[in-house]
Amino acid sequence: MNLGSMLRALRHRNFRLFFFGQGISLIGTWMQRTAIVWLVYRLTGSAQVLGTVDFLGQISGLVLIPFAGVMLDRCDRYKVVITTQVFSLLQATVLAALVLSQMIAVWQIVLLSIVLGMVNSFDMPARQSFISQIVDDKEDLSNAIALNSAMFNGARIIGPSVAGLAISAFGEGWCFLINAVSFAAVLVGLGLMQVNRLDAVNSCEENLMEGFRQGISYTYHVVPIRMALALLALISLAGMPVMVLMPIFAGEVLAGGADILGLLMSFFGMGALAGTIFLASRKTVLGLENIIVAGGSVFGIGLTVFAASKVLWLSLVLAFVMGIGLIVHMAATNTIIQTLVDEDKRGRVMSLYILSFGGIAPFGSLLGGYLAEFIGVSATFLTCGAICLAGIAAFAYARPVWRSHAEPIFRDKGLICED
Repeated sequence: MNLGSMLRALRHRNFRLFFFGQGISLIGTWMQRTAIVWLVYRLTGSAQVLGTVDFLGQISGLVLIPFAGVMLDRCDRYKVVITTQVFSLLQATVLAALVLSQMIAVWQIVLLSIVLGMVNSFDMPARQSFISQIVDDKEDLSNAIALNSAMFNGARIIGPSVAGLAISAFGEGWCFLINAVSFAAVLVGLGLMQVNRLDAVNSCEENLMEGFRQGISYTYHVVPIRMALALLALISLAGMPVMVLMPIFAGEVLAGGADILGLLMSFFGMGALAGTIFLASRKTVLGLENIIVAGGSVFGIGLTVFAASKVLWLSLVLAFVMGIGLIVHMAATNTIIQTLVDEDKRGRVMSLYILSFGGIAPFGSLLGGYLAEFIGVSATFLTCGAICLAGIAAFAYARPVWRSHAEPIFRDKGLICED
């Protein structure tokens, strides 16, 4: 692997500022994510409550995400990203104050999670769409997406491990406070950018509902995007509960505490980072449909074996394997969609991409939490792994259809040369 080729998107100043600012901020974000699931588990000791809290926190943005995409195709994405980061900072600050003052209650966690879910419904598609705006050479877009995923998962490694130590030594409140402070890095980076504001705004004449309808229609009729999003939604529904139920697995199956939870999530993050390094080394989007199948298969197999593990070392190895598979699947799907989509539909399609995992995942968390109460967390993971593998098998079978519709688009974009 050539290091210069793997890091080629960093030659763009705006992306470089975004990359390092977000990298610092996301460490705090992962600290908060780890601390909040452990806090709910400590307060309630219930898998059902844990799944319900996660569901309520994420479902709040479910209705907003598609309309956020319409707004992103007509608004200044740069301003949207700044605004969402400020509101996320305020949410973390309030959460830290409540926990450190020992006034925290589960209903407050739910309310603040709902607020953050609403903010994220704009933030996640905005950041995904914004990447294409801060990479001047579009040949570097796939590399920028891979590096963005690598940065996200590098933070996933550092954040949970630091959170596990901080929770054990000082309590959850300090994780929320560190997260609030970390937003300064991304806000400074955004402030130093020189963004072409004219390119950032896509004016539209149609109303909000009409713009939403057009986005749905466009996504449905572009068969490769539709197929990729459908598979991603299934993997999210069946696979994402593993993250929410990880505290239960760490506590009941591995008989550990916050430190074991931090290790499991860190190894998952290390696997994800390894997967994104592999994707960053690729120089073409051609063949990514095979990577989507391979990544999903690795995740599904890893999850089914993880369900049977009862020892720490094996669980850590399998968490690493699952991290590789899941991020390769998700990042490859992201790259292929960003390559296929028309620029004037990018915000709407990327909002549906976010909806396919961020909007579907809370339903998986809710169902997973209830299922774990009845059959146990290990049996729940086994069931989820089997569902993932079934979806991957169906997509693999339909790959000729996917290619027949994708190749004309690749030719129009100059990614396939005519003989």
